[in-house]
Amino acid sequence: MPSQLQAELKQQKPFESLEQEAGLSILRTAAEMDYRVSEVLKPAGITATQYNALRILRGAGKAGLCRNEIRDRLISRVPDATRLLDRMEEMGLVVRSREGEDRRYVTARITRAGLDLLDELNDRLVALNKEQMGHLEPQKLRMLIDLLGDVRRKCR
Repeated sequence: MPSQLQAELKQQKPFESLEQEAGLSILRTAAEMDYRVSEVLKPAGITATQYNALRILRGAGKAGLCRNEIRDRLISRVPDATRLLDRMEEMGLVVRSREGEDRRYVTARITRAGLDLLDELNDRLVALNKEQMGHLEPQKLRMLIDLLGDVRRKCR
């Protein structure tokens, strides 16, 4: 009998290994979840990565963060954090300024518009998380979180 993933992918042959099936299942799940998040964010005109950067900057507070600190904290890796921040600055969601003795160091901070956008999106994304994961018992969620953490540690 084919696995759930085999049926979803309409794959006739079995996977080469459980590791392969597990890896593909993680990727398929992430893609499905990412699509749904993107659908929630689309009316606001931002991407999931931009949303993630806004949350990072909100957490940094008034001190803000430099481009590399933001890049290193993002859920999805981006090749050019400068361009990401350029677009967000053009949208009025962040401001950047050169500070201190090293003029190469540019600090990014979230604007009032960025904070308002996060507030506007919060309830919809909390509801989406509940819809996608709320059927799992707390101990299963904790196990899932721990197992995925174990996998990520081996990916680095």
